Amino acid sequence: MSPNACLRGSVLISRRLFLLGISATALSACSTTRQPVVQEPVIDPYYLRMYGPVTGEPYMVAAMDLRRVDPKWWRQEVPYFTTERPGTIVVDTPAHYLYLVMENNRALRYGIGVGKDEALVFRGEATIGRKAQWPRWTPTRSMIQREPDRYGPYAGGMDPGPENPLGPRALYLYKNGADTLFRIHGTTEPYTIGTNVSSGCIRLMNQDIIDLYSRVPVGARVTVIN
Repeated sequence: MSPNACLRGSVLISRRLFLLGISATALSACSTTRQPVVQEPVIDPYYLRMYGPVTGEPYMVAAMDLRRVDPKWWRQEVPYFTTERPGTIVVDTPAHYLYLVMENNRALRYGIGVGKDEALVFRGEATIGRKAQWPRWTPTRSMIQREPDRYGPYAGGMDPGPENPLGPRALYLYKNGADTLFRIHGTTEPYTIGTNVSSGCIRLMNQDIIDLYSRVPVGARVTVIN
């Protein structure tokens, strides 16, 4: 074999080895490439405690999974400019917020769920005529008429407990000394906060209604903005 033939063979072998090396490197890169890890947002321990399980109650109040709740619905103190006196509850139904007015242009703000139909929403002013811990619930006649299959079985009322739709606390709205049949209460559906979902009452996360209940007395003024 001539020297030139040997040289050409050597070059061909070298090129093949070079191409094989590139292919192996590419395959290696493909095999070791990892998908980016999506990290869950870190939740402030302050809010984890705020919405943790509630102990010392007759029935279990479970912790909220805050990953399922937009932070804007979490309870927080905010600037709030109003002519209402401290201690007044202001319900802003279009915004899905309840404010407890404080001193110095501040308020505690809670996310709420409101009536799914505007006709079902309370309007105007009222007072807290009664407060109850772990209240009994009875659907109104209009609720039974609208959804007999859903509410008819409970026409005689439902005892307190974790399945009771009023949750662990209820504030009863009165007007001119009479019960309006509207309530500010907890819920068995906490992940509906921020939506129009109720039969007209104002629902809060259970940890929030427990907190609000502890802050407002019977006789507190309530104004509902529509």
